[in-house]
Amino acid sequence: MATLASLAPLPSLAHVRGIEDYWLRRTGRTEQRGANDMADRILLDALGLGIEQTLLPLLRERPDFPTFEAWVLETVGGLDADRIARYNAWYDGLPMPEATRRRLAAIDAMAPVLDADDLRHWDEHGYVVLRTAIDREEAADLEALLWQVIDARPDDPATWYGPRTNGIMIQHFQHPAQETVRRSARAHKAFAQLWGTSDLWSTTDRMSFNPPEKPDHCLPGPRRHWDVSLALPIPFGTQGILYMTDTAADQGALELVPGFQHRIESWLDALGDTDPRQVDLSAEAITVPAAAGDLVIWRQDLPHGPSPNGTDRPRMAQYINMYSPAAQVNPVWR
Repeated sequence: MATLASLAPLPSLAHVRGIEDYWLRRTGRTEQRGANDMADRILLDALGLGIEQTLLPLLRERPDFPTFEAWVLETVGGLDADRIARYNAWYDGLPMPEATRRRLAAIDAMAPVLDADDLRHWDEHGYVVLRTAIDREEAADLEALLWQVIDARPDDPATWYGPRTNGIMIQHFQHPAQETVRRSARAHKAFAQLWGTSDLWSTTDRMSFNPPEKPDHCLPGPRRHWDVSLALPIPFGTQGILYMTDTAADQGALELVPGFQHRIESWLDALGDTDPRQVDLSAEAITVPAAAGDLVIWRQDLPHGPSPNGTDRPRMAQYINMYSPAAQVNPVWR
């Protein structure tokens, strides 16, 4: 991908609300907080940009605004007009555009994709598996993309262990194959059932490649962790991972502690000054196997993470989440 400094200016993004304020704040040109973290998150998802993908070059290179605009347009390869219109209306406190209203109404009208047993499992254990969020052919397209991105071959394990700076996280965000699950009506309906609303935004997230462990290559971690503040109260939120291939329980599958949402508050209170992120919960953890195209969704208050891969095949996945613009973010970090 081109660097910020290497691009010539392209057409203006002046019609995107708040983008210049975001640039000012994230390059350190102002300390003014003109928007909150949720507004920043929705802005990037409306543009089709990853969070780290955008923040790191802004902090490192501190480009001028025309250079930043050029990088955005070069990176996303064209803006989604409907998403931008929806974002602008939300930013201005206006009713959602008609195209958005029709799309969300279609999700509301869909038959449930999570049945009563699924929802009981969600309530009890805090996670659920949506079968066939995308079909196997679409999952195979994602798999082929990931092999290409990491410059490895499925028939040559020696190519699976190239140097990477983000562990099992593969920092690739923009491709039509990655959009498949982000735009999946089945995935949207599942998240809508869990959130109680179809008015949700899809994240622009990355992929994951977890190869088999061997003596000179162990899972870099982190293992069980939380991606949110543990300051109470922890607001409701979801996370998700889509498997690109059939993934067995011992194939580096997602690991989590089921049902932890029911006792996390009392558990945290009982810890006193102990760092909750250093407590070993391995005895209570399970792994979640699933098939190619299946989506695992879990509550953000469950400790979770990748597991060691004890097979001869890699775990290949894409992270995907949907969230309400009314979602709460705890300003205190613990």
